Amino acid sequence: MRNSLMRITLRQLQVFQAVCEQLSYSRAAESMALTQPAVSLQIRQLEELIDQPLFEYVGKKLYMTAAAEGLQQATKDIFQRLDELDMELSDLRGSLKGQLRIAVESSAKYLTPHLLSAFQQRFPDVSPMLKVVNRAQIIRRIADNRDDLVIMSLVPEDMALEFMPFLNNPIVAVARADHPLCHWKADELTLKDLQPYSLLIREAGSGTRKACEEFFQQKRIHFVKTLELNSHEAQREGVMAGLGIAFLPRHAVYRELQIGEMRELPIKELPLYRSWCLVHARGKRLSPVAEAFVNFIRTERSVISQIAKRFDVKKETAV
Repeated sequence: MRNSLMRITLRQLQVFQAVCEQLSYSRAAESMALTQPAVSLQIRQLEELIDQPLFEYVGKKLYMTAAAEGLQQATKDIFQRLDELDMELSDLRGSLKGQLRIAVESSAKYLTPHLLSAFQQRFPDVSPMLKVVNRAQIIRRIADNRDDLVIMSLVPEDMALEFMPFLNNPIVAVARADHPLCHWKADELTLKDLQPYSLLIREAGSGTRKACEEFFQQKRIHFVKTLELNSHEAQREGVMAGLGIAFLPRHAVYRELQIGEMRELPIKELPLYRSWCLVHARGKRLSPVAEAFVNFIRTERSVISQIAKRFDVKKETAV
């Protein structure tokens, strides 16, 4: 091994990892609470140590070189081994300790903090790191081995994955309380009755949008007017502003339903049920912390049921 490689610091590798993830010096600097010159300096020093360029601009876009791709894999291996060492040392001290890196689909962000809180009550020395992204980004993160575990629905069939369903994710149609559809009787309203109204949808890549589009295709439902919004919060506020109706996870709007600002439309074909699944790549070596979380989800059914009840809302019937 060249002596210069022995002078690489963990901090340089952390900065390098951030630039690889962001493909931007400025965004990497922001994510690490550093200045852009400080990030550029760390990368320049790293390039001098390995005697290879790591990034190059094509136009205004930053790309990784072949050397960067090799170093990125080595960096992941190094930090994974350090995490494992930290956990092994914790085991010797008689406690489970370390980070739990978990990424979730955006509609699971309402539930997941409660799961992590219950898990942390059992293992207080575990430090969760939660990343919230859409379904398309989750799939990329699995392929890149960015996280210990992910929570998603609609698990892709074309990837070698281990997954464990653990909770229903009910998707419901909601409208502002004064919307005309809220005056229909519960036994009369169908999906076809919604078609003339404006529908607020998520962005391409969203798991909720994919589930709804497949459902609409199956039921031969077509909405003439749609408005795309890139988060459940934006959809929720759009409904409250009177922009239209939306299909949302009940978890995302349970407060508005409880206080009566929104109504869950009593449609015969709904809710649309999808299962939340805990997912990791098949054959992936899980850390002790990740294994403990998998076992927690597998065995603590009563705890998960109690968490789910927080989001229960009795379905309002239209009048």
